[in-house]
Amino acid sequence: MPAVPQAPERRAHTVVDSPCGPLTLVAEEEHLVGLYMEAQRYRPDDSVFGERLPEPAGPPFAETARQLEEYFAGRRECFDLPLRLHGTPFQRRVWAALREIPHGQTWTYGRLAEHIGRPTASRAVGLANGRNPVGVIVPCHRVIGAGGALTGYGGGVERKRALLEHERALPAAAGALQLPAF
Repeated sequence: MPAVPQAPERRAHTVVDSPCGPLTLVAEEEHLVGLYMEAQRYRPDDSVFGERLPEPAGPPFAETARQLEEYFAGRRECFDLPLRLHGTPFQRRVWAALREIPHGQTWTYGRLAEHIGRPTASRAVGLANGRNPVGVIVPCHRVIGAGGALTGYGGGVERKRALLEHERALPAAAGALQLPAF
């Protein structure tokens, strides 16, 4: 018996301000499926984001906005949000591993590849990392080149540098984050 095609999930989006510039949040039902920066590489066309909501109200937008605000203010190190990440099994495996990189630390692409049991797949890990649909929340900015270089970041290397500086400079009494305007 052939599989019955499922109707696509209803999508909606909203835009929130951040020190990294405007962030477009995309949801399917009550799951966050996207967080995109302006001029981000691999950003889908806005036409697939669904209806635009004027404010981040309701799930998951209100909670995502609150947790992002806490993160940028230095009061949050990891996110606890309902995510639905669309990608290949390999991509989802890489994205899950990204969430295991501790706040304030970096791993190389090679270390991430070893962590997922694919030590020779650092290039493929880099490609999957670049396709991460929820940057910041799934911290792909914490992955660097073998020599410590800040190689590629979908949101731009300057944003990657600013996010890493923010995370490394988080003493308990840290004030609000001041990133350059984008």
